Amino acid sequence: MVPIRLLVVDDSLTIRAMLSELFGKQPDMLLVGMASNGDEALRLASQSRPDVVTLDVAMPGMDGIALLDRFMHGFRLQAVMLSSRQDLAMEAIGHGAVGFFEKTDIMRNPAALYRLIRKAALIQPAPVRGKE
Repeated sequence: MVPIRLLVVDDSLTIRAMLSELFGKQPDMLLVGMASNGDEALRLASQSRPDVVTLDVAMPGMDGIALLDRFMHGFRLQAVMLSSRQDLAMEAIGHGAVGFFEKTDIMRNPAALYRLIRKAALIQPAPVRGKE
């Protein structure tokens, strides 16, 4: 079985560490990078070619929605948005995210996050629309 290649993008070191630990326990998931901001995420995505990226919505500099737009125009991947701001869920999905997961539920219900990651990995990425 080929593992799902994951990139974690979050400005919180705590969240990155938590996701790294959780994904490390899944035999069908491989963490290929972690980024704390949009620029680092773009560089890592280019190098590591993830299948799925978990993406924080609220980050300094380039926010998660702007980064999602960049990913949708330059990479063949799927994105799962993570945030405690549920009001941004529909906006994120409108910009191409496969799903939205509440940060407060990460430790309470990791199985639901795993299911969402696996669902995202099964969706055929849209053709790359070209870099902006």
